[in-house]
Amino acid sequence: MDVDEVMDFDRVVETIARCIDFAGVTVIAAGAVIAALRVLVDLQRRSPGVYQLFRSRLGRAILLGLELLVAGDIIKTVAVTPTLTDVAVLAIIVLIRTFLSWSLDLEITGRWPWQRSRGEASAPS
Repeated sequence: MDVDEVMDFDRVVETIARCIDFAGVTVIAAGAVIAALRVLVDLQRRSPGVYQLFRSRLGRAILLGLELLVAGDIIKTVAVTPTLTDVAVLAIIVLIRTFLSWSLDLEITGRWPWQRSRGEASAPS
């Protein structure tokens, strides 16, 4: 590969990663707006559990957005020649975002991701 091909590849990878990052931010922002609008409708209807529904909807949007942001970080770091520092920073970012995802999942579902749901019967393997 010559220098121009490497620069083109780097530019394409950077553009893809930015698009995925943009999608992640958009999902979080749109999810927050939609959750807020839906809570207004729920309040007008005097639906029960409005606060919990709002937190659940917002949490789901944040979870999906975080997954996209992690994907963008992985593409940026791994696709272009990574340094040890780049990989270490990526590992820290992924750890923090994974912890946030697990915490949000616990808030939404009331259980850790590796636990079965309360209504789920034990299925034979």
